[in-house]
Amino acid sequence: MNKSIKIFAPATVANLSCGFDVLGCCLDTVGDEMIISLTSNPEVKITKIDGANLPLETHKNVAGVAVEALLKAYKKEIGVTIEIYKKIKAGSGIGSSAASSAGAVWAVNYLLDSPFSSQELIAFAMEGEKLASGNAHADNVAPALLGGFTLVRSYKPLDVIKLNTPKDLMITVIHPQIEVKTSDSRSVIKHNVSLQQAIQQWGNVGGLVAGLFTEDYELIGRSLEDVIIEPLRSILIPEFTAVKEAALSSGALGCGISGSGPSIFALSKGDKTATLVADAIRNVYSKTGLKFDIHISKINNDGIKIIEV
Repeated sequence: MNKSIKIFAPATVANLSCGFDVLGCCLDTVGDEMIISLTSNPEVKITKIDGANLPLETHKNVAGVAVEALLKAYKKEIGVTIEIYKKIKAGSGIGSSAASSAGAVWAVNYLLDSPFSSQELIAFAMEGEKLASGNAHADNVAPALLGGFTLVRSYKPLDVIKLNTPKDLMITVIHPQIEVKTSDSRSVIKHNVSLQQAIQQWGNVGGLVAGLFTEDYELIGRSLEDVIIEPLRSILIPEFTAVKEAALSSGALGCGISGSGPSIFALSKGDKTATLVADAIRNVYSKTGLKFDIHISKINNDGIKIIEV
């Protein structure tokens, strides 16, 4: 047995302001590359990691843990080797661990002739997220696996819905070269919110989902508001308020924290506006002395892609 595949495992933006742990979308221009092979030796081995200082030990690596969860359910002795070429920096807030987890289980499932459904793959990939952050959330792995925008309607039982992607929607992401660990970012979150905050947040989630399906860009923009998480997490991100103001002033529909940060995302209608937004937020960060990356992307409606079989 020597079946092998090379894939593109995309970056993702989770939460999308109002949808903490339930909403996410998939990027097209940034992601990891992985080579996954089936072998006759019944063990999961991480044989190479390029671009990041991550553990090769299977039980310490999110891709290894996710694949082991899949193989446990598969109930046949199969060996897997994994090479990871990291393009998404750890702690960036654009789904670095999710790309590895989702990419690995997607590729193994493909090589095994797809014995598992998309919902089952999400559950396996969530085991990698649990290792990375202590919480088995699906808002990054779901859009990586399904593409486009996704909504986690329920965790128990797991129920993930793929949403519509308006054709002119673009996303701009700035990634400051600082690390905000998901575990640290979660530690600042309050466990209780007021009924008034909850009502406002529910309305925004419903508005955003409705805006995506009706392709009402103004409704999408009005709904990109987070009254619960952003006020607490934004203090961890240098110049967050200035970046948000610059993005909105340049025509962005809305702007918020990508995942747990420090990346900041902005949704726009059309690539021209997305580029103006990129220029505006670049101007803000150029004055900070911090290194940063900026990505402009359409929404990737396919998710993980095959590079070579």
